[in-house]
Amino acid sequence: MKFRNVAAAISLTLLVTALVTACDREDRTGRPETETTGSIQSEQQTGSASATTTGVAGGTRSEMTNEDKEFVTMAGMGGLAEVQMGNLALQKASSADVKAFAQRMVADHSKANAEIAEFATAKGLALATELSGDPKAALEHLTSLSGAEFDKAYMTHMVEDHEKDVAEFDKASTSATDADLKAWAGRTLPTLKEHLEMAKQTARKV
Repeated sequence: MKFRNVAAAISLTLLVTALVTACDREDRTGRPETETTGSIQSEQQTGSASATTTGVAGGTRSEMTNEDKEFVTMAGMGGLAEVQMGNLALQKASSADVKAFAQRMVADHSKANAEIAEFATAKGLALATELSGDPKAALEHLTSLSGAEFDKAYMTHMVEDHEKDVAEFDKASTSATDADLKAWAGRTLPTLKEHLEMAKQTARKV
């Protein structure tokens, strides 16, 4: 009887030990894997939410402010007007100096227009392809003139327009929120200042 009881006790102990070991194995191979997978998914979701997007010139794309967008719209419209008025002056101006100035406007502003169009596309903005408002009215006014009268009116517009452009680009080059826009305005500003001086000098001759 004693041997039989001892054997039964040993068998019971072995059974309990086997059950505990099996549960422990299941816990180690099951739960930690689930917890680890959940942790990885959580980290992946967090990483995805904080990812940045690169914009023009390799910079980090930022949401443009309304002021930045207005400047881009203004620059696009102004550049379009400069080219169209310049082409008109090449046809109608009677002064060689005015025609030379107009040729420079067409060349420089065509280049700037291509740059601002590329920038606008990269930022998801649409630029006007036709003149409106004051620029349109100015072009229509110039179209009705000819000879010396045209020369004087055109150069008056050029001085006024470039004074406004220099002020706007100077402001954008220091205060634009979008880093790419700020850099472009800063690069373009010296050319506009040169245009303003040329316009003043040419206006004195007509």
